[in-house]
Formats: sequence, C-alpha cells, structure tokens
Amino acid sequence: MSLNHFGHLLRLSTWGESHGPAIGGMLDGCPPGVALDEAHVQTFLDRRRPGTGRNVTPRQEPDRVRLLSGLYEGRTTGTPIAFMIDNVDARSKDYPADAPYRPGHADYSYDAKYGFRDPRGGGRASARETAIRVAAGAIARLVIPDVRIAARVTAIGGEDDSAKWESMLDQARTDGDSLGALVEVVAAGVPMGWGAPVYAKLDAALAGAMMSIPAVKGVEIGAGMAAAAARGSQNADPMRAGAEGPAFTANHSGGVAGGISTGQDVIVRMAYKPTSSIRTPVPSVNAAGEEVEASTRGRHDPCVGIRGAPVAEAMMALVLADHFLLHRAQCGGG
Repeated sequence: MSLNHFGHLLRLSTWGESHGPAIGGMLDGCPPGVALDEAHVQTFLDRRRPGTGRNVTPRQEPDRVRLLSGLYEGRTTGTPIAFMIDNVDARSKDYPADAPYRPGHADYSYDAKYGFRDPRGGGRASARETAIRVAAGAIARLVIPDVRIAARVTAIGGEDDSAKWESMLDQARTDGDSLGALVEVVAAGVPMGWGAPVYAKLDAALAGAMMSIPAVKGVEIGAGMAAAAARGSQNADPMRAGAEGPAFTANHSGGVAGGISTGQDVIVRMAYKPTSSIRTPVPSVNAAGEEVEASTRGRHDPCVGIRGAPVAEAMMALVLADHFLLHRAQCGGG
C-alpha cells in the first residue's frame, strides 16, 4: 500500500504528480471557526514558488492555490479542507521514457518497487509535491497561532559564510552540478506538555516529518550528533526556579525531553543532499540493464535546500498542530 497521508488528528492527504494537470491535498481535522482565506495560504506558497531567481529552478509556476471545501463565510467548518494547485509550466520532453535512471533520485527504487513509473520530472517522487505541504502548513499555523515558526539556511555546500554562497551557486550552475545545504527550523512559543513519552514522542514525529521531505538525508534535534561527543554535565539543560516554573539556562535537548515539549524553543536541523538532476554525466544504467551515463537537461534547483526552508516550516507546523490536538484530546485545555 502506498501511504499518501500524514498526521493523526490533523491529517493531510496529498495527490498529484510533477507533470500532471494539478497537485492537491485534503487537510482533515482542522477545528471549526478558524479564520482562513486563500491569501493567507498564498503568502507561504510564494516563499517556496519556483522561477523567482537564478538560484532556484526557472520553471514558471504561479502556484495559485484554490480552497475547494471546508469553509463557510471565511471560517473553517470542521469538515475536510480540500485545495489544489494547477501545474502550468511542465516540460515533459526533458524526461524521455527511455532515459537512464538518475543516480541519487527515486527513478530506480520506484521502478524496482512498482515495476512502472511516471518518468516526467520524477512523477510522484518529485519535490513538486512539497507545495501542497506548504499550503497545509499555512493552515496548520492557524491552529497554533501563538507558536512562531521560522527556518533559515545555515550552510550551502559545506560553507556557513553566506557571503560565499552566491559565487558557489554560480560555479555549480556553470559546472552543471549542484550543492547540498543545511537548514534549521525553530518553533518559539511551544508550551510544555505536547508529545508523549513512548510511541508518540514529539521529537520522533518531527524527525519523521523532516525525513519525509524529498532530498533530506539527516535530521538533528537540539544538539543532535554533537551530544555524542559531550559529557552528561555538558549536555544537560540546567534549571533554575522561575516565576512560572523551571527556567532553563541551556537548550541542548532542542525543546523536547522524554518525547514531551519543555516550553523551550523546539529546534530541528536537517541536511539536504545536492539535487540529483544535474547536467554532469554520472555512470548509471537504463531500464534494460545497460551501462550508460545519466545527464539531465531539465530545469532544476542548483541547491534544493534553499526552497526547502519553507517546506521545513510547514512540516514543523503540521506536527505541532497535530500534537496540540492530541494533547488537548487527552489532557483537556487549550
């Protein structure tokens, strides 16, 4: 079975392919009475939209969202919210059916699983699907209005000096190559108590959500991998008495302890691999098993992590809104 849904009480289902007529989704479980319109969703989609500069794919997609259900007089009704985005600038000729498998992409693994695939732009495995996540994340933010979520690129091509990124990206484009990136997303204002200690850990849900983003190959919560090199005394988050409970003097845990939010900022970092679709020839095979070289001439991001930042924000919003509703269902309160 191919799972195309995400979440528990706030549940997102998505559909569509990169070069199909449209992509879309349905968000079920949104509480009733939430003020919502297309302009709010569009604000977030515009941050992810392709064709906005030389450091992203030149594919010209306006990504205009249409909300199709679940609203009455500008407020959610508690019923499923369906929405869709038309694909208007697909160029399928860049993806001939007999093209070799792109190393690093899902071409081969998809074929191996299903025995049949849509080769146009990666089909269902394309990052085009993430536009629907961003739309859903925009709605999820309204469920948790006091939580502030922001993501930023912290490194490109292994370099954390942003002054060098432009020239590095220019060189990668000239070479017909691509670069990876690190992205950090922070949620401030998350109250204590969201998550659960065993099979519904908040940090586990966040890790799974971020790993579901195309091109993400690594996720850290708080100190992450660096914690393995620290002593317990160094990695602890010391507490002092505060006016409204303990006040932390460090946040190595990334705002989650024992799977439950601590009231500190929730901090997640992820590694985006370099874009797999590149002009530089790479040894590969075709569907007939013949050794060939793969070289992709389509329109692709030189660094997919740049547009990955708003996608990370969306997944953070969806997870936190879902866990807010789960916490409210078990423990009551707002």
